[in-house]
Amino acid sequence: MTTQRENGKAPHHVLVLGAGYAGMAAAIQLAARTKGRTDVRVTLVNPQERFTERLRMHVVASGQQVAEMRIPELLEGTGARFVRGWVTAVDVRARSVRIDDNQVLHYDTLVYGLGSVADTVTVPGVEEHAYTLDSVPDAEALAARLGRLGRGTVAVCGSGLTGVESAAEIAERHPELDVVLLGRQEPGAAMAAGPREYVRKALARLGVRVRSGVEVTKVLPGSVEVVCGPDAESVAADVVLWTSGTRVSPLAAAAGLTVDDRGRIVTDAFLRSVSHPDVYALGDAAAIRQGYGVMHGTCQSGMPTGVHAAVSILRALDGRRLKPFRFGYYHTPVSLGRNDGVVQFTHPDDSPRRVYLTGRTAARYKETVTAAPWPTYLRMKKMPVSGALWPRGGRFTRIGAAR
Repeated sequence: MTTQRENGKAPHHVLVLGAGYAGMAAAIQLAARTKGRTDVRVTLVNPQERFTERLRMHVVASGQQVAEMRIPELLEGTGARFVRGWVTAVDVRARSVRIDDNQVLHYDTLVYGLGSVADTVTVPGVEEHAYTLDSVPDAEALAARLGRLGRGTVAVCGSGLTGVESAAEIAERHPELDVVLLGRQEPGAAMAAGPREYVRKALARLGVRVRSGVEVTKVLPGSVEVVCGPDAESVAADVVLWTSGTRVSPLAAAAGLTVDDRGRIVTDAFLRSVSHPDVYALGDAAAIRQGYGVMHGTCQSGMPTGVHAAVSILRALDGRRLKPFRFGYYHTPVSLGRNDGVVQFTHPDDSPRRVYLTGRTAARYKETVTAAPWPTYLRMKKMPVSGALWPRGGRFTRIGAAR
């Protein structure tokens, strides 16, 4: 096959935005699969050189240390280029991306992996008075504040899995603090009755006060305002951690890409933008439809999207037929402190199975899952095909299939 270089053309430039779980998978796959080729060039853009282990941010927030993993070190020897900087604009007509307002990178194919962050704009006061777990510095800032607090109340707003893990970790690490978990749903609401009850008892054992059925309407210095049905009240809080809801970057919508009501890029079956097929969207940044509905962002689904996008790009460049992306969920692991946890095994559509793990066994399972991404990237670097193994979900992921 005649390459672009042999035709006198410049190498095909694949620009990957965002080095989260999905973006890293795409960059490593592209670099590993094109090593030695002169017709493809790969660039990865990210604001920090350090890889953010989002699965461990609640551990960092409680005051514990985690390993520092450097993105340039992972890319070393692959031929991929790393650019540190914030993406400030995407121009899909010019096929260019502006970095930090003073650098412009041009692309032939764009891989958009700018994932989600905590939604700090919808509820008044969150931006000014609450901590988040979006990055290591954010989590370390919370850890420092908790370390200085002595005695007091920590309000964790959001009873989803991030809120549950954070409340448990903080309560275990700081037993002198009063931890209250506030949210619309009871913790573990999507789980089966057994693991849901286990979560409830574990939080109670750790001393976490759970207030479900409430909605936080405002965050103030020293308190949060909530409503429960027709009643409103103020909950005292010396520290507020916000884990309720996420939002994606507005850059995709501003660029003119077709997005859904949450700002996520709407993709076709191959993970390409439905409006701009030279743009692939990954992880939290993408609205990816499967037979069971639109996928929700997790590490377990994000990394496969990165691998699939990389393979699709190379298949297209080599003139081969693209294959649709299919993914089925298989578990929901939740840590409840360092030595306790629950693992809810799921059907491909993420509905709960009857099988689950609890206690130390679940904690070890969760730790294995949490530690897996970085070794997986290293393995992909040597054996790219190893990254293409994930559950496809059978009939659950076929568009139009009965649930």
